[in-house]
Amino acid sequence: MDLYPAIDLRAGRVVRLAQGESHRETRYHDDPVAQAELFVAAGARWVHVVDLDRAFGEGDNLAIVRAIVERVGSRLQIQVGGGLRTPDAVRAVLELGVARVVLGTAVVSDPGLVGSAVALRGPERIAVGLDTRAGKVAIRGWVDVTDLDATDVCRRVLTEGVRTIIYTDVGRDGMLSGPDLDGATALQALGASVIASGGVGALADIRAVRQAGLAGVIVGRALYERKFSLEDALRCV
Repeated sequence: MDLYPAIDLRAGRVVRLAQGESHRETRYHDDPVAQAELFVAAGARWVHVVDLDRAFGEGDNLAIVRAIVERVGSRLQIQVGGGLRTPDAVRAVLELGVARVVLGTAVVSDPGLVGSAVALRGPERIAVGLDTRAGKVAIRGWVDVTDLDATDVCRRVLTEGVRTIIYTDVGRDGMLSGPDLDGATALQALGASVIASGGVGALADIRAVRQAGLAGVIVGRALYERKFSLEDALRCV
């Protein structure tokens, strides 16, 4: 199992949102590159970067992603998501040298993009993010909730060659209340490698993800608010 410390970017800063709501923002660091260095120093093998500005259609943080790759990309693997909805956007981020990109809204708005991206780049470089509210897939920065079940979308993208699913219960995101293991394991039972995201608040949550047999876990607010150290979290996996 892999652990992914998260760097959520908004207006060039590291932030976290409560339950995915743009007006419930907490700022944690003014220098995302320095934050990435801290994760490297603690022993991280991955970092999960989300461009919230791009997700909300308010610009992008591509220059900062590039700076993170240039500074730490030789020492860990970088996974990037947030608003990657066109072939050009996917290509631009992959060409920075990141290990993997995460497609979310495009899975619904442009279903053909997923299969073509996997065919061109390989399944190891393309993940699908399934963000849900009450079991329904949420898109466009978690603002719009569709009538699609996460399990149905998961089945479809698996047939298109996707292997990695990042599953988030948006209602738990940033709330430290524990991840939705039932939802994550339901997707993994379909044959996906599932990374759980949203709600991790204690080391016990990380151990529970490991015991559930999931492929990974993303941790954000709990690290920034020192509920536990990254070193201790890594020991759990």
